[in-house]
Amino acid sequence: MKNTLSILRWLWQISKPCRLQSCINALLGVFIVGVDFSFIYATKLAIDIATGRNVEMTLTMAGVMLVVVILLQIGTSFARRWVGAILGVKSQNVMQLRLFRRVLECEWSGLEKRHSGDVLNRLERDVRDVTSVVTDTAPAALGTSVRLIGAFFFLYSMDQMLACIVVVILPLFILLSRLYVRKMRRLTREIRQTDSQIQSILTESVQHRVVLKTLERTDHMAGRLDGAQQILRRQIRHKTIFSSFSATLLSMGFATGYLVTFLWGVFRLQDGTITYGMMIAFIQLVGQIQGPFRELTKFVPVIIGAFTAGERLMELEEVPLEAKGENVCFPHGAGIRIEDVEYAYDIKKRHIIQHLSFDFPLGSSTAIMGETGAGKTTLIRLILSLLRPQSGRVMIYDEERSVEASPLTRCNLVYVPQGNTLFSGTIRDNLLLGNPEATEDEMREALHLACADFIVERPGGLDEQCGEGGSGLSEGQAQRISIARALLRKGNILLLDEATSALDMETEKQLLHNLSTALRGRRTLIFITHRLAVVEHCDQVLRLERN
Repeated sequence: MKNTLSILRWLWQISKPCRLQSCINALLGVFIVGVDFSFIYATKLAIDIATGRNVEMTLTMAGVMLVVVILLQIGTSFARRWVGAILGVKSQNVMQLRLFRRVLECEWSGLEKRHSGDVLNRLERDVRDVTSVVTDTAPAALGTSVRLIGAFFFLYSMDQMLACIVVVILPLFILLSRLYVRKMRRLTREIRQTDSQIQSILTESVQHRVVLKTLERTDHMAGRLDGAQQILRRQIRHKTIFSSFSATLLSMGFATGYLVTFLWGVFRLQDGTITYGMMIAFIQLVGQIQGPFRELTKFVPVIIGAFTAGERLMELEEVPLEAKGENVCFPHGAGIRIEDVEYAYDIKKRHIIQHLSFDFPLGSSTAIMGETGAGKTTLIRLILSLLRPQSGRVMIYDEERSVEASPLTRCNLVYVPQGNTLFSGTIRDNLLLGNPEATEDEMREALHLACADFIVERPGGLDEQCGEGGSGLSEGQAQRISIARALLRKGNILLLDEATSALDMETEKQLLHNLSTALRGRRTLIFITHRLAVVEHCDQVLRLERN
């Protein structure tokens, strides 16, 4: 686990968008404390006037004061809810957007080891917990501390001995808190990890529900979910028992303090050393002292949860960002040269790619072939700069210059991965991801080249809706729309990873003919394929062998 100081520094840094709401809530909290003390004073004053112990004011004036104080309490309570409703969602959205951008812009190899369900759990629940503590719990804790200190001095001004007796529990509270916090952080982190595991099971099962149905393994996944949920219930039960036991010990201390105060006040009242108003004030002030202690005990698990959430979000931010800067573009076309490249996902195991050198000249068409595990997809990731070679270089070049591949050279590349990669929305929305400035004619031309003219002929045309993952379309149709989207992008190097795998032979033949006719010499084409029909349209073949 990370140390408390580093988490606090991170929370201060990331809380910048939330500080306005936090400050407003803190000011309102302090103001409410002042109003509550005014209510105690007005109550004491009214009782003393009614019993003849105070003749400096009339009962009517004391009553007016009470009405004003009550109206202020109602008004500040309304203001606090309004601030929470208006600014709370905005603060959470700003923090979530920042971390979402960070996840999208970090190095691919740094985040791929985390399950998408775990990442989503952090972006949703952990962000919500951190925002809540920064905007609500921290200001409330400040108000509670002001209330505690103010109540102590208010009580001290009336009875010094009683005030000291009431707060004698404070050192014990601090001692127990250190032990309590250490164990609660561990228990909370275990619960969050199990919660992320449940999110991962749910995410995978929904995404691959067709696979589960056809394999008849829905009961198996339901069993996995039930097992994870049982673990979560045990962890929550353990945490609840521990926190309940701790809260019970503190409650016993609070009850003892309240009893001592009540008996002290009764004896003083019997002696005639205090008034009835002071007796009522004693009881109210003890509540104002012990109430904050109780609130602080409630804040502790919330703050611990936020520390755990902050620690998990810090882990996301520790993944390095990709290189930033001005894109290095080759507007008139480019080739790719692989120079003695080696790569292994685990340096202790076999190299996926070893001493590979190859040239993809500008305007050429190349088929990359090889058995499963030979490194075809890894090579594409190296070209896309999603991975960095452990040795050797990947160069992008034209007739005038040559630069090493990096995220800044990705503007020259167009990638069509295998499988269905459409997003929910309209066909137009999906095509505009390739080029937000594409015209209607350009989109129709790209669809024609990708053998996706069927879109234009459908009732909805480009504005027809498709569901998540292109539902409502066949695999072959979705694949052709993905190719059309890629063709709209301005990059001059086109990478197609088994991009025709879902097409019938005639459609594949027509698509390859269209690409060869329209793009040959203008764009560098690289196909990852197992199909001989693709090889026939290529100038050269790179065969990779499994090491």
